[in-house]
Amino acid sequence: MYEFISGNITEITPAHIVVENDGIGYFINISLNTYSAVSGKQTSKVFLHHIVREDAHLLFGFADREERNLFRLLITVSGIGANTARLMLSSLTPDEIRKAIAGGNADTLKGVKGIGLKSAQRIIVDLKDKLGKLAGSEEIFALTDNTVKEESLSALIMLGFPRNPVEKVINRLLADCEITSVEDLVKRALKEL
Repeated sequence: MYEFISGNITEITPAHIVVENDGIGYFINISLNTYSAVSGKQTSKVFLHHIVREDAHLLFGFADREERNLFRLLITVSGIGANTARLMLSSLTPDEIRKAIAGGNADTLKGVKGIGLKSAQRIIVDLKDKLGKLAGSEEIFALTDNTVKEESLSALIMLGFPRNPVEKVINRLLADCEITSVEDLVKRALKEL
């Protein structure tokens, strides 16, 4: 419903911000990442997510679209509500969450208060493929180490191939023959996919 709001910051805490726009003050729940990004500024543009409940209309604000997109993905997972997603974005950076999900690292996600092993595993299972499809090329490469294997994997995922079959083909090709360039590995993998 609402995309963003720009205005004067009249109040800011690590948990919320009040943005005044045309004489109206909007109470917006924020994460610590957003707090760090807008702290010290007099005016700001905050990207919004609006939640309507039976007893309240809630605004959640984010310093950038990427953090909001990750928040929206997190709340699609069963058992993860808006406040839990905001707590995750306050405990870890969006990049740390993406890396944990992409790498299947449940221990990192378990480090967030209120996230147990089952919830962490559910987040990984539900979002691993979605993150790969939504990520732009620079985001996918930012998640990987700068190796031939990882760059090839990222390239093939960007082309639309599912991660698990691609990983199996790449691992087999690297074990069977000596490959030194990303281009060579991608070409060989494409022939087998």
